[in-house]
Amino acid sequence: MQTIDMSTTPLREVNVALQAQAAQTNQTQWVIENPRGAHAIAVGLDAPIEVTVKGSTGYYCAGMNKQATVHVTGSAGPGVAENMMSGTVIIDGDASQYAGATGHGGLLVIKGNASSRCGISMKGIDIVVHGNIGHMSAFMAQSGNLVVLGDAGDALGDSLYEARLFVRGSVKSLGSDCIEKEMRPEHIEILKDLLERAGADAKPEEFKRYGSARTLYNFHVDHAGAY
Repeated sequence: MQTIDMSTTPLREVNVALQAQAAQTNQTQWVIENPRGAHAIAVGLDAPIEVTVKGSTGYYCAGMNKQATVHVTGSAGPGVAENMMSGTVIIDGDASQYAGATGHGGLLVIKGNASSRCGISMKGIDIVVHGNIGHMSAFMAQSGNLVVLGDAGDALGDSLYEARLFVRGSVKSLGSDCIEKEMRPEHIEILKDLLERAGADAKPEEFKRYGSARTLYNFHVDHAGAY
């Protein structure tokens, strides 16, 4: 196990060391101590390594992640796992705004709450939030799954495309073109798998599914007020 202390090692050196790991590396486990809320920790990784950040982080932690597993034992600032491609990112605490934004793949698990715009413009990522999410979450989400064990704020799924949204608690309001949809057997199976992978203690049958009404795909004058 490789340990890096950020009280003595600059951020640039930390990321250079992590980004230098190749697919066949034997240095697979890394621990980052004393992150002290630094921004852009463990960004741009592209190897099947495990990185544990012992503490809370600032902006864009684990951004552009590929293959790696990044575990933050505290909370994360805005943009955690932004543009993630694959791998797993786990946040033990809360996440600030636009967690998982534009993510193309992989799994983001937030064991606390997520702030506004969680999963904005998601493009294939799976996000599981054990707590609540803020307003405008999944705005313009294109594909992937957003699972919320708690409640959702205003304008959930505004201008949604084909992403699937599963919420166990209440939804303050739905955004333009987002509607409640039927939970079919295939959705139960998708949700069951995601809950198990995220270590979430919940049953798929407790959730409601939301998705696109598909009325905004093409401009229509009768829907002009919703654009």
